[in-house]
Amino acid sequence: MAEQAAASHDQPVFVTEAEALVPVNDYPSHMADIPPSRMFLIKKGLAAYRETHPDSPVYDASQGDGGASLPGVPAEILERAAALQIEHGTGYDMPYGTDLFRRAVVEDYWQFDSDTGLGPANVLAAVGGRDALLKAYSAMLSLGHGRIGDVVVVSRVPWISYNWGPYGVGANVLLAPGHPDDGWAYTPDSIRACCEYAEQAGRKVAGLVITCPDNPTGNTIPVERQIELARAALASGVAFVLFDWIYHYVTDEQPMDLNAFIKQFTPEERERLIFLDGITKSLGGSNIRNAHLIAPEKVIKFIQARASHGVIPPFYAQAVAIAAYEMGYGKAAATIIQPTNESRAVLRDLLEEHGFNYILGKGYYAFIDVGHWLRAAGLPDSAELGKYLAEQWGVAIVPGVYFSRYGADWVRFSYATPSERTRGAFERLVAGLDALL
Repeated sequence: MAEQAAASHDQPVFVTEAEALVPVNDYPSHMADIPPSRMFLIKKGLAAYRETHPDSPVYDASQGDGGASLPGVPAEILERAAALQIEHGTGYDMPYGTDLFRRAVVEDYWQFDSDTGLGPANVLAAVGGRDALLKAYSAMLSLGHGRIGDVVVVSRVPWISYNWGPYGVGANVLLAPGHPDDGWAYTPDSIRACCEYAEQAGRKVAGLVITCPDNPTGNTIPVERQIELARAALASGVAFVLFDWIYHYVTDEQPMDLNAFIKQFTPEERERLIFLDGITKSLGGSNIRNAHLIAPEKVIKFIQARASHGVIPPFYAQAVAIAAYEMGYGKAAATIIQPTNESRAVLRDLLEEHGFNYILGKGYYAFIDVGHWLRAAGLPDSAELGKYLAEQWGVAIVPGVYFSRYGADWVRFSYATPSERTRGAFERLVAGLDALL
């Protein structure tokens, strides 16, 4: 700082001390181009079907937006949020959100016990799940091993943005070993293999993402198994484990209990755990854009400092969450949870009746093996199948190959629709597949 203070007013000067300057590195010029997500384009394939079949219904089994396919956020919650917004005003809030939101997350939603060690300072509001994840990845890299180019581990067939979100902030993404027979699920051995593989490549693992229920496969990991996997990761040198529970309320069982879950870890281990949740899926609030992170204070403070120069979450989205949490979240989200649970039961019976090989846990999605029909039609993977089904049969699905090449024989089928729509979509899928034989 002394050198900067002595600099002439006519001389350029760096903001930071010389030893804190970002080193010159040309890695951005060597990065692969990050492709735009094709998820937003899938529905366009239905337009061709509508042109040739104007009187026939179409079925969208591709989406993950309960606000589009189901009633979404109840009007009374939106109205309560509007009242909160009027009361709150339109001035700047804090980079972590607001104290009111933090209290609602702690007291009304999670209802933390005092002995968890978690409180308002462990909560950060974000502009939906993607924003929360990007902020978490940056924290993992900086607070983990302090290096760009380290690794974030995801499943063998991950949500497409898990491939590119970490990569865009300087992490390399590693697909863990896994097999379709068990839904490409992690094992302790596969996690250890990732750490060893990264070490051989001169890298360390900054983070492991555990998603439950999973997107795209719908695979659901028992609580005890999630704990076992996280412990294996931490013991193997993974800096942080992030639990993405954004779908966990969409179940006919019980949602995750963070109080009980976190007590299975030592205080030292808890300093390396991050949790993501929010209203985009279970409340159908995709376009409301609210999620939150639960993390150690050092992680929250790190993200908060950077958010103060970047993206600050808007109050209205927080107000929607606050209103839903105050109501009691199970009641608030019933318009999404109940019909999705009903559709899941219908779809399971249909899949069994038709003899499909499939994965169907909880959440929004089934992952269906269509390899038999692909080979009969001479198709290399499910990408062309997706176009064929939309344009000729009026049903949109997501080709599994969009997530990774290991999902090439599969499709993601969303059942976050009323059960009669799910049944109609499935019947179109079967008719389209059978026409290939």
